[in-house]
Amino acid sequence: MKIVETYSHLNGEEYLLVKQPVLYQEIKDVIAQVDAVKCMTKKSKESTMKGKRLYSPEALNRQFDNFFHQKGWSESRYNYYVTTERKYMEEMVKLPLKDQREYLIQKGITDPIKSYKQTDFVKDRVAVEVQFGKYAFVAFDLFVKHLLFYSGDVINVGVEVLPVKSMAKDPKGGRLLSTGIAYFEGEVYNILRHGRSSPPVPLLIIGIAP
Repeated sequence: MKIVETYSHLNGEEYLLVKQPVLYQEIKDVIAQVDAVKCMTKKSKESTMKGKRLYSPEALNRQFDNFFHQKGWSESRYNYYVTTERKYMEEMVKLPLKDQREYLIQKGITDPIKSYKQTDFVKDRVAVEVQFGKYAFVAFDLFVKHLLFYSGDVINVGVEVLPVKSMAKDPKGGRLLSTGIAYFEGEVYNILRHGRSSPPVPLLIIGIAP
């Protein structure tokens, strides 16, 4: 596959270029290794294109998993305790997990709720999510997962890899991706509408196509 467009939010790409050029090149190399043609294995069940061969998100994700793992990228889980009090959250967000629990108990919360978020590929404080899912999954990545890992001092920048809109279009007519799949242009537009500082985490959004 190839990179068609990029969007840098809060100097996310600039950070990679200056601070982590080797990792940025690894991300580019992985994208170039993925063979989308081999992933046209999904048979559509949608009434408007029943039986048509489409790109399989599962097959695409397996290739990305394989190539990222070969380069030493691994899954990361961020554990934390939940609070509905903003002042508590701001004070405890960077505390170790054990200290977060003790902090909440000291504040009178007798049974603190433990939770976690997981991201697919992390290496040297850079997180990458590859998303061929519905719109809600991308919003969750951008406004929850990357932000949580950043505010928890686990990463310095988040990278989101998305198909561009043209990847869904069959030159002969019809579609090559299931309906409802998020795409680069739409998600960048959503970020632009939120304003220049939202979400408050450096991001690089990469639009890809075969």
